[in-house]
Amino acid sequence: MVAKKRRMVVTSALPYANGDIHLGHLVEYIQTDFWVRFQKMRGHDCVYVCADDTHGTPIMVRARAKGITPEELIAHSHELHTQDFADFEIHFDNYYSTHSPENRDLCNEIYRAMQQSGAISVQKLPQLYCEHDAMFLPDRFVVGTCPKCNAENQYGDSCDACSQTYPAEELKDARCTLCGRVPVTRDSEHLFFELEPFHDFLKAWIPTRTAPDVANKLLEWFNEPLRAWCISRDAPYFGFEIPDYPGKYFYVWVDAPIGYMASLKKWCADHGESFDAWWQNPEAELYHFIGKDIVRFHCLFWPAMLHTANYKTPSQIFVHGFLTVNGEKMSKSKGTFIKARTYLDHLRPQDLRFYYACKLNGTTDDMDLNLSDFVSRVNSDLVGKITNLASRGAQMLHKSLGGRTGAMDDEGRALYRKALDAAESVAGFYEARDFSKVMVAVRDLADLANQYFDAKAPWALVKSDPEAARSVMTSVLNIFRVLAIYLQPILPAYAAKTAKLFNEAPYVWSDIEKAVENCAIQPYEYLATRVEQAAVDAMVAASKSEEQAPAPPAKAKPAAAFPPVKETIDYDTFAKADLRVAKVLEAECVEGADKLLRLLLDIGESKPRQVFAGIRKAYDPATLVGRQVVMVANLAPRKMRFGVSEGMILAAGNPDGTLFVVTPDSGALPGSVVK
Repeated sequence: MVAKKRRMVVTSALPYANGDIHLGHLVEYIQTDFWVRFQKMRGHDCVYVCADDTHGTPIMVRARAKGITPEELIAHSHELHTQDFADFEIHFDNYYSTHSPENRDLCNEIYRAMQQSGAISVQKLPQLYCEHDAMFLPDRFVVGTCPKCNAENQYGDSCDACSQTYPAEELKDARCTLCGRVPVTRDSEHLFFELEPFHDFLKAWIPTRTAPDVANKLLEWFNEPLRAWCISRDAPYFGFEIPDYPGKYFYVWVDAPIGYMASLKKWCADHGESFDAWWQNPEAELYHFIGKDIVRFHCLFWPAMLHTANYKTPSQIFVHGFLTVNGEKMSKSKGTFIKARTYLDHLRPQDLRFYYACKLNGTTDDMDLNLSDFVSRVNSDLVGKITNLASRGAQMLHKSLGGRTGAMDDEGRALYRKALDAAESVAGFYEARDFSKVMVAVRDLADLANQYFDAKAPWALVKSDPEAARSVMTSVLNIFRVLAIYLQPILPAYAAKTAKLFNEAPYVWSDIEKAVENCAIQPYEYLATRVEQAAVDAMVAASKSEEQAPAPPAKAKPAAAFPPVKETIDYDTFAKADLRVAKVLEAECVEGADKLLRLLLDIGESKPRQVFAGIRKAYDPATLVGRQVVMVANLAPRKMRFGVSEGMILAAGNPDGTLFVVTPDSGALPGSVVK
């Protein structure tokens, strides 16, 4: 059935260690898992590796805000990511970290090769520098007005309004997102990877390694000389320092893809395998699954780096689209920006895997998670059609006929053969990553089996001809078993329960040829249950109410001390303060005031309140919008030169001066009384 055993290394893009896994991320990891599980079922040697992407300024800044080291932050993220992936039945042969000795060694090796080939140049660049935070600002740490269309609050690399790109220093009214101050421009020396010498190599390589639409888009870059790529970043930076250039660090997109190699190297070391026998083997295949937003890095920079260092380049780069929810971009305000853990708190992972399989077609088209269709599709197809075959057949067999199969009747055997005959077409759909066609094939076969079951009416037949009824149920169960094997890459736990039902070992693809006749089966264990709309609604509501978790208290310096508790007051005095939950509708820096942010707060009244809060050094205003805070609602209005402040929000202060806004638990509504 399988002509030749293949050796394959498969990767997914590395999730960033600065955030949670969400349903958009899972589009990639779930489909990669489908494909890898299929290849393993077919008997191929296939290793699936991935890692957390752990370097960059955002990691450093977030760790600083939390009062922990970057190493502690990425270790915590690794634990959370690993658990999320495992709970969604995504199986990596090795899930690693780019902050590893293997990655450091490989980065240095590949950089040295780039240097020795003459592909590294040194240039001075004007960059935005924040004097308050004493650091050069990465693109995403600068906001201002787009120089192309004048849209406000755009980042320093591209404009969301007009989609134009530009250097950060071209932003109008630029300001640092960390402190809100205006940065200055300073020259900084940087290392560049010269891409133009690879012009012909890449132009020939790209069309053979990715889909035509992706290749055509990339080849637009080749109408002019390829620009050199800046591969260095200034200290302070969390990452690997560049050899012989103190204070300069590898840009995260240098060490991130090398992380694929490092993860494989770790797996090889753990399993007594040779790295070269997998990555460098001319007959081995190397596949990357990535989103269309990172094509440039994987199809231009990455192959050029590998080529320079005499490493094998990817056999194919599979590019997929983005996830929309209910036809729109994922939205926190609408509750459709759904974290993996939030989904798991309310719904079963196999239902999402099933639905994603119904929608994925191996193209770069965006995929829509329509929540109403999700409920309908799972309940109708997975539960009502496919699983229905097993639940009715197995339960009836145990109830009336001693839990033993018989022999298939002629009509049932013909349907069974029809299911078997679909094997190679189903395998072809898997190979092409067109999982939606797998699901159509399975659903259509399930429809035929259900029609046969209903026409034969074994529930009535068992009274007059028990053995004929046994034959019908045997046929239905055998067809179901084939469908469960086809679905094993998509629904591994489901298939494992099916194997248990038939007293079998975990399935391989060739197991479809085996019929389960004249043998005992186990009592039926529920394989799938209906999705309740109430659970979906609860998940959306939870996603709406999820607030950015307040940073944990910074570790106080040993010499620092908290101020003593103030003099005692009586209960009546305290009760005069009216504390209310407030939702931040707007947040912005106050021009001319280094410490103040202007907040517009909803406390359940007919109109929002304006409050000036001295938390500018602690919070980027953009991160506060949508959060809930606690405010003193009956504080007398205070007239300031910037306007009238109509209350006060509560914040905790550490001895070192750091501030943390007091936030209520999710579920509290604007206007709720704090008691």
